[in-house]
Amino acid sequence: MPKSCILIGAPIDSGQRRPGCLMGPAAYRVAGLVQALRDLGHGVEDRGDVTMTPETEAVCDNPAVHSLPETLGWTKSLRAATKHAMQDGFPIILGGDHSLALGSVAGAAEHAAQVGRPLFLLWLDAHSDFHTPQTTSSGNLHGTPVAYIAGREGFEMFPTFPAPVPPENICLFGIRSVDTAEHAALLNHDIEINDMRVLDEYGIVAPLRAFLKKVEAANGLLHVSLDVDFLDPSIAPAVGTTVPGGTTIREAHLVMEVLHESGLATSLDLVELNPFLDERGRTARLMVDLVASLMGRKVFDRPTRSFG
Repeated sequence: MPKSCILIGAPIDSGQRRPGCLMGPAAYRVAGLVQALRDLGHGVEDRGDVTMTPETEAVCDNPAVHSLPETLGWTKSLRAATKHAMQDGFPIILGGDHSLALGSVAGAAEHAAQVGRPLFLLWLDAHSDFHTPQTTSSGNLHGTPVAYIAGREGFEMFPTFPAPVPPENICLFGIRSVDTAEHAALLNHDIEINDMRVLDEYGIVAPLRAFLKKVEAANGLLHVSLDVDFLDPSIAPAVGTTVPGGTTIREAHLVMEVLHESGLATSLDLVELNPFLDERGRTARLMVDLVASLMGRKVFDRPTRSFG
């Protein structure tokens, strides 16, 4: 069925230290996201880029943490924008680094609570992003969203999460880089972890379908957060947090097609695209193609790409 897709630009690079992610929303637009969605029969409303007001009084005991006022400002703005968009259609949040999920998933959770349905989270990423502002040694808040979403302590300076997502409703999929502090914390939470070892052993479809069955059985809403580094850097170079051993083009498209067939996804993040690191728009176009697969494009419909 055609969807009403609502594009929300999140020009954020305060969650990490390598500038360039703020150009991500524009890159997706230039790479043809709107036309790709319309070609599949979906309606598209581009609500432009969100703006924010920094929370200038915010402080953190961890001296490594940087850009907290800006990150809090984005969190509040994106929470409101995503919640309102979910009332009207299918939000696609164009990032921007992964700190945007602090706000986008909060907005999805607020909407889910209002309609009386549980929220599930599919985290397609090389990293678990399970730090808190107290445990991060880099100070990069793009490594904290899953901890915030799951209700970990240590986010007192953040807006209270509207309805923390139960750990068993969270699936980390494709991860292959977890810090020691994150690993220890994950052992105390019942989060479903499908790292690359699991996907290599069991294939990429079986674990995904098992998680989707849980979403369907609970009549849940499903927020999908897709990080560029879910993909192998050999095919998606435009990211500042490259980790070898990611998914191939075929595997990534398969994940998107299975999600489409399930009909369960209700909101989507596209994060960590840094166009300054791209090769002639290669990564941006690939991410647009993946969105098209999520929204109904079949394997034999994919366009030919030339980067010569």
